[in-house]
Parts: sequence; structure tokens; C-alpha cells
Amino acid sequence: MKQTISFVFLTLIAGFAFADTPTVTDDPAEPQVIRSGLESDLNEFVWIKRPLVIFADSPADPRYIQQMGYITERLDVLADRDVVVLTDTDPSAKSALRKALHPRGFMLVLIGKDGTKYLRKPFPWDVREITRVIDKLPMRQQELRDRRSGS
Repeated sequence: MKQTISFVFLTLIAGFAFADTPTVTDDPAEPQVIRSGLESDLNEFVWIKRPLVIFADSPADPRYIQQMGYITERLDVLADRDVVVLTDTDPSAKSALRKALHPRGFMLVLIGKDGTKYLRKPFPWDVREITRVIDKLPMRQQELRDRRSGS
């Protein structure tokens, strides 16, 4: 039993060890939901996407592994809300995201399309809770109204 748990844990770590590498899809038209935050600039997403930034000091951080598990299970829900997930697990790289958001260890930050920081959490959050926050945002409410009216 102990060996099985260890194997599962190591498999999870290996699966997320390269999480800072952008996901590759077969369809070039399909947007990438999970991207590296090391080369990303928040300004490229203003009025286009809602960045969900996930920081950790290592890809082996159990909180990071848990958070990425939550996210990968519900990528479609996040994509529907124009969310782009930016990951940064290398504090020594001193990325622009780290300079702008000043994380300490694990941190999750939700940023609106207007660039406003709406959520900061020092622990993993379920996608259901994240989408509840997004769905209450004024811009998301307007998007839903526009979608209903056919605009």
C-alpha cells in the first residue's frame, strides 16, 4: 500500500514537473489555457483574458500539485470564462509576474480582464470556487448578458 501511494505521488510530481512549459495541442487554432508565466507579461492579456497566476517555489510543492490537479480537471470551464493559467515555479528566475505580484511560496492570483487583482490565496482553491468569483465580476456579468441577447 505504501509503495502504491509513493508511486502515485511521484507520478503526480512528474506530471507537473514541466508545468511551466506551455501545453501543446494538435489544433493550432486551439488556445493554450496553461502557459508558462516566466516569459509572460500581464499587459498582453488586458481586455482579452483573465489571468489566473499560480506561484510556487518548486513544481514539487504539494499545494502546487494539488492546484494544478484542480485546474487540469476543469480546463474547459476555465476556457469558457476566458481564463489563461500562468504558472511560475522558479523564484530564482525573477519573472515579471513575481516582480508585479510579490508571492511568498505558494500563491494563487486571479486578475480580471481590466487588470484588477480580484483574488489572492496562499492555498489551493477548487475551480468551482474560482469560477464563482469570476461569475460575480461585472465584466463577466456583461458577457453573459451579451451572450443571451445574441450580441
